[in-house]
Amino acid sequence: MNANKIVIIPTYNEAGTIRDLIKEIFRFCPDTDILVVDDNSPDGTGEIVEKSAQADKRIRCLHRQKKEGIGRAYAAAFKEIIKEDYAYIAQMDADFSHKPEYVPHMFELAAEYDVVIGSRYVNGGQIENWGVLRRLVSRCGSFYAKVILGLPVNDLTGGFKCFRKSVLEKMDVDKILTRGYAFQIETTFRAYRQGARIKEFPIVFSERRAGKTKMSGSIVLEAVLTVPKLRMRIKRRK
Repeated sequence: MNANKIVIIPTYNEAGTIRDLIKEIFRFCPDTDILVVDDNSPDGTGEIVEKSAQADKRIRCLHRQKKEGIGRAYAAAFKEIIKEDYAYIAQMDADFSHKPEYVPHMFELAAEYDVVIGSRYVNGGQIENWGVLRRLVSRCGSFYAKVILGLPVNDLTGGFKCFRKSVLEKMDVDKILTRGYAFQIETTFRAYRQGARIKEFPIVFSERRAGKTKMSGSIVLEAVLTVPKLRMRIKRRK
């Protein structure tokens, strides 16, 4: 692998989209590598990625034994990637809710900023095909975290992001508290507290193409309860 950038994609039962997503990422950004982190998907997602990897050295799959949450999947990937020579490490969902055509622009911005966030909640950002309740929960969750943590970021719950390797090296992923989607809030907060330059750019976020959403009440509750803990624990160490 010769690229200095990589896209991490966590998967659990994404056999219906993963092959096409990889093709689309390479169509828009052929000079990146892709790491799929599969949590032992019973639908064969990991096996599909392995077959693709045999034909294309830009692809690989990190197989995990069980489903432990998206935060644990990303943490495992980060620990592996920071040992290598990648300068820029992006992350995105496997279900086409994050559009592959944004990937090149994200990497362009990462040449100037330490953390880049594809944002639904800045001027020009949109959400397609979500109901009122889901929009409200997402928007309120980001606002809640922004106020409690004092962050100058509008979209804290989205997972379309890019980090410079140096940011992740300082973060110490073994100390990350969260397992679910609150991971997105925590990593942005930790990056901000270490002085990272953060840039949001507008994206159009779409409902997943196939499969079922991984969002649940327990994931929302984790985020609500974790945000005050992050404020106390991380600020106390500063």
